[in-house]
Amino acid sequence: MKILRIGIAPYEDMKARTMAIARGELKPKADEPKLWFTSIESLARVLSDKNRALLDLIIEQQPQSLAELEALSGRAKSNLSRTLKSMERFGLVELLKGEGGTLRPRVPYEEIQLDLPIGHQHRAQLTRPAPN
Repeated sequence: MKILRIGIAPYEDMKARTMAIARGELKPKADEPKLWFTSIESLARVLSDKNRALLDLIIEQQPQSLAELEALSGRAKSNLSRTLKSMERFGLVELLKGEGGTLRPRVPYEEIQLDLPIGHQHRAQLTRPAPN
């Protein structure tokens, strides 16, 4: 089962983490989040109930085009396209080229897990140097 792990951290912490990784001071573990949001609110905008229902619909129905997904979901084409492009930027959806230049939506994960540690320990985890 392919799982997407999501983390929440302030922008400054994510930037420090990225820089530590780039300098080779931090090696991310396989079970750490791959996708980060700066707040629960920003995560909720992308993974709203309506958008999670759309992901479920894509997984269950496996539409072969955006037009088919539009018919299945009842969502307007412009709204659906904008939502899918946003979800694609986060890696939640893939838009694959289909026959005749159509785009076929696909969800590359079977589960999404939220990693949400609290307290000072979570800041240390973001920027802790890799062991020697």
